[in-house]
Amino acid sequence: MATCQIQKCQSSRDTKPGDLATQEFARQLGAAWAGGSDEMPPEPLDAAIIFATSGNLVPLALMAVRKGGRVVCAGIHMSDLPTFPYRLLWEERKIVSVANLTRQDGIDFLRLAPQMGIITKTTTYPLKEANQALADLRAGRFTGAAVLVP
Repeated sequence: MATCQIQKCQSSRDTKPGDLATQEFARQLGAAWAGGSDEMPPEPLDAAIIFATSGNLVPLALMAVRKGGRVVCAGIHMSDLPTFPYRLLWEERKIVSVANLTRQDGIDFLRLAPQMGIITKTTTYPLKEANQALADLRAGRFTGAAVLVP
């Protein structure tokens, strides 16, 4: 997964360049646009959420968001950010990480998600099968997200 971007309460999806299967999956879930992380969306985004661990995606996401837009780094770990021109932060664009979000932010988002038409696809695994979930993730044996349950 690279970045997931939300545009005017419509989802668009940025993926690894050439990952046509994931782009089609995003369109099936209702994304208004799906393309590679090497492509710009058809219009500026309100926000971009980066799930990938690659800090190199941050300047690209900043280029994709509108004036006042926000880039959220959603991974627990991320490689260092590359040097980028200050003009990408100009016009009040913001970079935040999940570490800067509060529990209330998460509660508020989950309350709004259904109203925004966000659709998810999950594959559940019993907690004792966590290693299998990781193996399946690495092998691309499911689409969407894996969820461990007690």
